[in-house]
Amino acid sequence: FFTPYRSIAHPLKLLQDVGLGYLTLGQQSPTLSGGEAQRIKLVTELAKVRELTELADPVKVAKDQARARMRSGRSGVSASTLYILDEPTVGLHMADVQKLIEVLHRLVDAGNTLVVIEHNLDIWAEADWIIDLGPEGGSEGGRVVGQGSPAELAKRPRTHTERALAGMMGRTRPPATRADGLD
Repeated sequence: FFTPYRSIAHPLKLLQDVGLGYLTLGQQSPTLSGGEAQRIKLVTELAKVRELTELADPVKVAKDQARARMRSGRSGVSASTLYILDEPTVGLHMADVQKLIEVLHRLVDAGNTLVVIEHNLDIWAEADWIIDLGPEGGSEGGRVVGQGSPAELAKRPRTHTERALAGMMGRTRPPATRADGLD
């Protein structure tokens, strides 16, 4: 219905991409869960930058950004954003978690950094680096008990996280569609 109205259709498509396609237009924010509110904020950020949200070729985008830095006389790291997400998958169906992972990959591909506090194994498997806090929760936790890539942690199953990753990586999974993961 809103396809001819790009300024409306684009954010609505993003809502679907992060697993919020079920929300009602005009739904009041106090009715949203914490995870839903976080994903709404993520959509707001994504809507600001078209190249992140339209499945642009990440290699071309990176080359274009490098050329722009060279022309402007700047070198080094381009301006990027640090996103900190706290349990963004809470309440999401598995299919919606996969959609969210794709959106998070687009943010990383555009040069942004993500710190995701999460208990979802699918998010763990997509991470570039995991910092495992423990050894338990609450007053029994809060210390760094492990860190590394998911594959590295799965090789030394000493902590709860490492054991979960080892079990997950030991089962048959479809091949990854990307070589890198989320920051």
